[in-house]
Amino acid sequence: MIVDSHCHLDFPDFAAELDDVVARARVAGVGRLVTIGTRVRRSGQVRAIAERFDDVFCSVGTHPHNAGEEQDVTLDELLAAADHPKVVAIGEAGLDYHYDTAPRDAQAAGFRLHIEAARRTGLPLVIHARDADEDVAAILEEESGKGAFGFVLHCFTAGPELARRAVALGGYVSFSGILTFKSGAPLREIAASLPADRVLVETDAPYLAPNSHRGKRNEPSYVVETAHILAQARGISFDEIAALTTQNFFRLFSRAS
Repeated sequence: MIVDSHCHLDFPDFAAELDDVVARARVAGVGRLVTIGTRVRRSGQVRAIAERFDDVFCSVGTHPHNAGEEQDVTLDELLAAADHPKVVAIGEAGLDYHYDTAPRDAQAAGFRLHIEAARRTGLPLVIHARDADEDVAAILEEESGKGAFGFVLHCFTAGPELARRAVALGGYVSFSGILTFKSGAPLREIAASLPADRVLVETDAPYLAPNSHRGKRNEPSYVVETAHILAQARGISFDEIAALTTQNFFRLFSRAS
């Protein structure tokens, strides 16, 4: 089995052929998919998709791009949205200083709110971090001092220092199709250096299709290519990386087991 720890099945392009997309993932050997919430107040959409398929689960949260429009979301509202057997994670939330589509103070406040929800529920937090390495690491370290919570840095594109600090706090690091790009050598070096029990793979579909599908809409079946490259980077077989990332997935997303 291989898993797709992060995809967006509620993306409009998928709507007309959602059954086919999930079927192709199954044929490729993908055993679990997590479709990601980007707005708490639209969490019903991702839950509906997860309810439709036995092997699809979801998260609930506010993406940093949308932090400005959901500043009034309360902890109780987020906890209520997460109270569903198909919800296996909180988020995605975090900081994005690349696009800066929401005020940074709103992003930070939302990030901390989601951390508290992860702490309260015991569900892991899916973290979006782009061009904000130091602030992400600082918030994680500060909040970890208040009480433990599980988390994953999804679609990892940062430097080795953020990866090191995240793993030191017990976090996971998930690699997308970027790992397969010619320009992905620095990421492959990081992926090779991390503890075996802290690595995951994902598509981030419909974005970032791996190299052989570059320029096309990404979909969960393509996560297998990323897993092959991760195996090569770590010097082990595909079967070994499939087993490893699957074990890591179920350890982190325990409600999906």
